[in-house]
Amino acid sequence: MAETNDNLWAPWRLEYIRELREDDADAGCFLCRYWEAPGNDEANRVVLRGRTGMIVMNRFPYTNGHLMVACGAHKGGYDKLDDAELLELNALTRDGLRLLSECIRPQGFNVGVNIGRCAGAGLPGHLHVHIVPRWNGDTNYMAVVGDVRIIPQSIEALYADLQSCATRLGLTSGR
Repeated sequence: MAETNDNLWAPWRLEYIRELREDDADAGCFLCRYWEAPGNDEANRVVLRGRTGMIVMNRFPYTNGHLMVACGAHKGGYDKLDDAELLELNALTRDGLRLLSECIRPQGFNVGVNIGRCAGAGLPGHLHVHIVPRWNGDTNYMAVVGDVRIIPQSIEALYADLQSCATRLGLTSGR
């Protein structure tokens, strides 16, 4: 029986690796940089802003439409949030679900938070909620056999679609 090739080239991952290295050094937290630069929302793929938080597209998504809902303040856990931050984090999570439901029509969602590096948090100091759209049958052979995910739409195209849907739904930045 012939052996299979275990290599899958994914050069886009290098950007992710470099970004992690930057976040561990002097560059600081990317979510804080996004929060502090509202003029760069399109480049940073910030979909929606509130008074204390924002919805951001995951630049290295698990699936098409993977969003992150983050507080503006660099706080690592729910116990660090004041009531206004906690309320808006949940309201923005609801708005992200509504936006994705309208725009890309998934059949379900995984919504979750990883608190602490040992729990899978890639950015343990800045609390954020992951919204991962799901479809029936989206676990195909590529994910099961090859540990590969298929993303059917560019981040740029989806960002434009999400902005259009947000406007249509009356979801506006600044609350």
